[in-house]
Amino acid sequence: MESVNVSVVVPCYNAERTLPRCIDSLLAQTADSFEVICVNDGSKDSTLELIRAAAETHPELIRYVDQKNAGLWNARWSGTDVARGEYVAYLDSDDYVDETFVQAFLDTAREADADIVVCGFKRIDEETQEVLSVEMDDARPPFRPLDDPGELISINSAAWNKMFKRSLLLSMHRLDNPPQILEDVTLSQLAYLATKGTVAFTGSAPYRYMIHADSMINTITSPQIESIRRALLEIREHFLAEVPESKLLEAFETTVFLHMGIAIPFRVSASDQMDLGRELALTTEYLDRWFPLWKTSRYMKAGYALKHRGAFIKLFIASRFYKWHLMRPFLALYRFVVERLHIEIKW
Repeated sequence: MESVNVSVVVPCYNAERTLPRCIDSLLAQTADSFEVICVNDGSKDSTLELIRAAAETHPELIRYVDQKNAGLWNARWSGTDVARGEYVAYLDSDDYVDETFVQAFLDTAREADADIVVCGFKRIDEETQEVLSVEMDDARPPFRPLDDPGELISINSAAWNKMFKRSLLLSMHRLDNPPQILEDVTLSQLAYLATKGTVAFTGSAPYRYMIHADSMINTITSPQIESIRRALLEIREHFLAEVPESKLLEAFETTVFLHMGIAIPFRVSASDQMDLGRELALTTEYLDRWFPLWKTSRYMKAGYALKHRGAFIKLFIASRFYKWHLMRPFLALYRFVVERLHIEIKW
């Protein structure tokens, strides 16, 4: 059997409309010695038929897993478990990539001997094809999370613009109860905890992240929020066991605040079915009890923000509003900027 350098795992659920574009972009890759693993996660449309046809046409490149619907977390692991590559990259089925996607990952991994490689991405409006922003494409030096954990906070939390050593993924803790939302956050945090090696950056943006018309409708439910709360507590136990009283734990708790204190309330504020005041109170109680370092985190102080700028400026400002109990006007302004001015602000 020919060796494989990179396995690209593509979770697929009801993806008949976008999957052909996604697969075509992988067929156009300049790299050789890679494979594509499509995971059909119980789709109810023609997704499975499309995957089977692609695998029959390109058996040397495409394999697939067909499973009952189990969610994004489990779909990614189903593909990872059967992967043959030294590295595993993830690609969402409604997105697509430039032809250099795999090669940029591999070249960077080899050059930096990296456990994790991050590439940049373009946010693109699906309807107009307008590029809304280009992110994570700046040239950054490699670093070790154990040496400089604050750098982790400045990296977007998605799994889809990252490549991991498969051995690292297989050594990670797997959640007993994976969340219904923020699966990417949980995967990346567990990977950062598990690695003793280097995180490197391609300095390019070959990933095309598509913004759909309903992407602005940030629906969310109480059971979804509760599922991510449970998952983060499970991850916390592993951080406490591995790196108690370390800067890595502090970076993790800061990341928890970023998502639970800012990103989730933003989604709650868009829902007519959710009580924003109640959820903010529950979240504050949750953070204060289980993630107390968020209040004193060096990564949210003015000095750190002014020195490192970028994401830390946004984080510092948002944390001030949160501590001053002014999240309602903050979220209203946030929503106005995103929905009326069409400026994407991501955490």
